[in-house]
Amino acid sequence: MRAVIPLDDAGADLATVGGKGASLAALARAGLPVPGGFHITTEAYRAFVADFREETLAAAAAGDAERIAALFAGREVPGPIAAEIRAAHAALGDDVPVAVRSSATAEDLPGMSFAGQQDTFLNVTADGLLDAVKRCWASLWNARAIAYREQNGVPHDDVALAVVVQELVDADAAGVMFTADPVTGARDRTVINASWGLGEAVVGGHVTPDAIVVTGGAVVEERTGDKTVMTVRIPGGTREEPVPEDMRRAPVLTGSQALALAELGARLQALYGTPMDVEWVRRAGAFAVVQARPITGSAPQVEEWNDSLKGDYLWTSGNLGEAIPDVMTPVTWSFVRLFIDEAMSAAALPGFDLVGNIGGRLYMNLSIAVSVARAFGMRSRLGAIEQVFGRLPPGLDVPSLQMSRLRIITAVLPMAVRIQRKVRVNLRGMRDFLATSLERCEELRAAIRSTSSAPELADLWSRAVEPHFVTACRMLEAAGRQGGSTLVLTRDRLRKMVGETDAEAMLTGASGEGELASLGLITGLSRLATGEITRETFARLYGHRGPHEFEVSVPRPGEDAAWIDAQLAALGDMRADADGLLARQRKAREEAWARFARRHPRQEAAMRARVERWAGVVRDREATRSEVIRAFWVLRAFVLRAGELTGHGDDLFHLYLDELLAVLHGDATPLERVPVRRATYEMYAALPPYPTLIVGRFDPVRWAADPGRRADVYDARGAALPAADTVTGFPGAPGVVEGVARVIARPEDGDRLRPGEILVTTLTNVGWTPLFPRAAAVVTDVGAPLSHASIVARELGIPAVVGTGNATMRVRDGDRIRVDGARGTVELLGA
Repeated sequence: MRAVIPLDDAGADLATVGGKGASLAALARAGLPVPGGFHITTEAYRAFVADFREETLAAAAAGDAERIAALFAGREVPGPIAAEIRAAHAALGDDVPVAVRSSATAEDLPGMSFAGQQDTFLNVTADGLLDAVKRCWASLWNARAIAYREQNGVPHDDVALAVVVQELVDADAAGVMFTADPVTGARDRTVINASWGLGEAVVGGHVTPDAIVVTGGAVVEERTGDKTVMTVRIPGGTREEPVPEDMRRAPVLTGSQALALAELGARLQALYGTPMDVEWVRRAGAFAVVQARPITGSAPQVEEWNDSLKGDYLWTSGNLGEAIPDVMTPVTWSFVRLFIDEAMSAAALPGFDLVGNIGGRLYMNLSIAVSVARAFGMRSRLGAIEQVFGRLPPGLDVPSLQMSRLRIITAVLPMAVRIQRKVRVNLRGMRDFLATSLERCEELRAAIRSTSSAPELADLWSRAVEPHFVTACRMLEAAGRQGGSTLVLTRDRLRKMVGETDAEAMLTGASGEGELASLGLITGLSRLATGEITRETFARLYGHRGPHEFEVSVPRPGEDAAWIDAQLAALGDMRADADGLLARQRKAREEAWARFARRHPRQEAAMRARVERWAGVVRDREATRSEVIRAFWVLRAFVLRAGELTGHGDDLFHLYLDELLAVLHGDATPLERVPVRRATYEMYAALPPYPTLIVGRFDPVRWAADPGRRADVYDARGAALPAADTVTGFPGAPGVVEGVARVIARPEDGDRLRPGEILVTTLTNVGWTPLFPRAAAVVTDVGAPLSHASIVARELGIPAVVGTGNATMRVRDGDRIRVDGARGTVELLGA
């Protein structure tokens, strides 16, 4: 248990340190001026209340807040937790006075503001610290907080409380700042309230503060309030005192100070991507932030992006969600829908959505594939589905489509015939497409840049850009279907004949004499680092691939010099590492084939031919997928140019494609929806990634507020699937490694991974590839034998376990673990 963690700890998220704590941790990590301190986690709170939790819930149900206060007051903080708290406070200095602030897991959420429902204590010293912490914990159950949760539909047993302990700034002035007008919502107005003292009088509404409005780098409005009282420090706490007569009507901030504060607010807003409500303090002319939360009271109305409400289906983010891990802007969602319609038409079923947008994230309706398999009596097909989309938890009842078996069969058979015909036609053109795609994309981007009017750009879309994108998607579909079940059956047959380790070794080297697209970034960066190619060549050949390559609002690596610089800085001896890994795997492959030849001499030639067909399918899938992503770079260029020609800039990312085309044709009506769309995008982007598997109706915001939320599965039917105590998944790549686990949420944090450590993460895609040569092994929550992590790990000979569902929940950063890639197991050895 981590009872106390540093203020800027990477694990300080909503469930661990509550809304206020998570916000302050993000500010501290970003280098913003935040008073030093530490968090007392929700784990400490739960340990404290464990013995009387049921009594607390019963008293809350009865509305007996006084009974709860007595329960908390009558208990002592457990000795080990108390010792950690005292030690963390002592590390701040010699009995440093602190502010002790409550931070609940159900506060500061998008669309809800629980601010003020729990207590804060100022000017606390060592003697009173533990008592202040207990009083904070108890304030989760005061009458006001209980009533507010009930009004907002937040179950009492879903919440927990962390405590933020920070050095108390002996402020001479303080106040609040809104980085957008809290009344009108105008984003070009920063509104500042200021008064004398510690600021509690302002927050509590006990004083009429100064009001200052900053717009465009200038103070445009200024009103000096009659500030009658201020909050000051006294031994053991604070009190309100009259403001000296000569200060009551004197302005608290100079013009330059107001501008400096507004600039600080702009940095906060840029960090969060949404207007902020900021509590600030000033001491000796320097500003510090003591709290920051998204503005909720005046936030624009939001839309609901939630296809889980359409019916009781099983949704998965496996496979497709690995490739598209981000919350999507509306225009990206339009492009992704077009991509799915063209590249996955074989998996569709009339009347049902193959993919869905759940809280801005891409999910696939797995009930379709399972229902089709059941209708055709293909029970073995369910195993093949898991090989692609990840393992389903034991006991999970997959909802079937409300469609008869006969209707499914009569819908699928004619469609299957049409798909096979289309695939045969497209395969004939695939080689020419792959040979010309790079130049064609460059031509299209140049043509987009040269357009001089919005109607001209719209014409280019329908005449050239969309046809190329559709062709790329169809080529990916053809490449993926040309081998039928080759990918799954070849692997299974080899494993039965020679075992897991030799089978995986024999299936590596799919790149042949060329280059496997999944390894492209490693190859390209190595060539760039050694001077073999220039930056321009790197951008041209590899610059379309990256961790966010489907999201068109995000710059590609080829247009982001900072991304390339960061990768080169982290490169180290990656080239030697990668070359050494490939050489080692080449030797292992040759030795495995030699053993196969000795054991099955008459079958070697046939098996080599079969594996070469397998490798050919892999190469074609990888190559066509890469060209689809190159086409997405063209789509990004199209939206950017549309923003330039219309003068609406990045607002156009928040329109759907048909709306964007309407704007290009002169209809400005869709632009009215941009503020709501932007607010919706920002709301969902602020939430953690949702569970890999979702059954039925799912509310992302409520789920994020649940401290007991699971990242593997959510079942709206209330089925209590047991959370696994062990970490097991698919054998991704064989080998046994023991080492330090490095839990990383985003590839942008990859510099935390040291050579020889084990990478543990939710999922990987091409943008993670440069990290692989440094990793001793790879473990993912999401994935399957045909996922990115498996393919790259096998090629490099790195042990991998994928699709565990719970690795990031069970493995702590810095734990020692043992990874067995052949068995698909991860053993926790301790810290």
